[in-house]
Amino acid sequence: MYIKSKFVIVGSGGIGRAAALMLSENRELDVELFIGDVNLNSAKEVVEWVKSGSSAITSIEAFHIDPKQETEEMKYIFSSAQVILDCLPGSEAPRMAKFALQYNLHYVNLTEYVKETDEIIALASNASTGFVLQSGLAPGYINILAHQLYKQFLKQYGGPVKSISMKVGALTKMTQAPHFYGFTWSPIGVATEYVKDAIVIKNGVKTTVPALSQTTRLILDGIQYEDDYTSGGAANLPDYFQGKVESLDYKTIRFPGHYDWVRSQIQEIGTKQDVEQALLAKMIEKIPHTEDDMIVLYVSVTGFDQNNTFRIKEKNLIIEPSEVGGYLLKAIQTCTVAPMLEAARMLLTGQYKGVILQSDLDPDQFLNGPFIQKVYQAKKATGQLTV
Repeated sequence: MYIKSKFVIVGSGGIGRAAALMLSENRELDVELFIGDVNLNSAKEVVEWVKSGSSAITSIEAFHIDPKQETEEMKYIFSSAQVILDCLPGSEAPRMAKFALQYNLHYVNLTEYVKETDEIIALASNASTGFVLQSGLAPGYINILAHQLYKQFLKQYGGPVKSISMKVGALTKMTQAPHFYGFTWSPIGVATEYVKDAIVIKNGVKTTVPALSQTTRLILDGIQYEDDYTSGGAANLPDYFQGKVESLDYKTIRFPGHYDWVRSQIQEIGTKQDVEQALLAKMIEKIPHTEDDMIVLYVSVTGFDQNNTFRIKEKNLIIEPSEVGGYLLKAIQTCTVAPMLEAARMLLTGQYKGVILQSDLDPDQFLNGPFIQKVYQAKKATGQLTV
């Protein structure tokens, strides 16, 4: 059991509330919780929701995050805490990271936004506390799983490794034409990743490719999907593996037909508008939100053994909603929050400081941690890797 720690969760949306509940239910950390939001009533609602659904007695309080200035209440809470869990939109990440640096706090965020991530790297590179960036599902868990699979490939076969492929889809269990999709998380994040360039490795060199520029088909567990390049999911692995592998990419998994529909919407928008905002508006208008979700993920590493035989190691998981306390949490909630909490748990050991990217975390220690094990030990799992 760790010394009692105060966690500040900023953001009271679906991920923030899941983080509060999962921390309340955990048996690994002894925590006090503060949850803040620009909408104080939303934060207060989460406090009551957690108290009603948690089987444990946890101290949890709501506070208001002023969007323009630092209030006395914010100063008090930040000065008495140990960790900030940033569940706000990615545009707010640099501001929250500055608070963490100012008050000597550990900091963990989720955003796939590249510009904001680079800003925090420059800000916190010499910090005495730890700043784990892009720590959710993708980027986050999928990158650490790929790193572990790479290391296991080298140990088993000797190498060289030719390619690393990472794929994740937050999907509905049922869908229909013409979009073949349903929102299980923020539409803002979906529109962003469909428009911004993806960072990959091609021919051993880090480069960029346009989002949605190479739709391919794949079959996982007997079900046909499609995938394509999207931004953000590769985290820092293109930098880490440049020169070590011939190719590396991250693609988002969807049901067949979805990407053709998205491209048709982008074509209608044309070049005279802000494509990202216009696509977001179209998607919100035409695609329904749903609570019935699943996470599909796949990682593969290919290369050669010492006899020059072409080999592949791969891992496929399907994660479904699960009960936490008195509630059924969506798969996207548990799969996003568990890596974030695991990263925070590792920071509290005192082993890490400064900016910590996905390649910096020990994959075996991370993937065998208690928060990861509880979520990612799924019933529907195939492949050669045990996590």
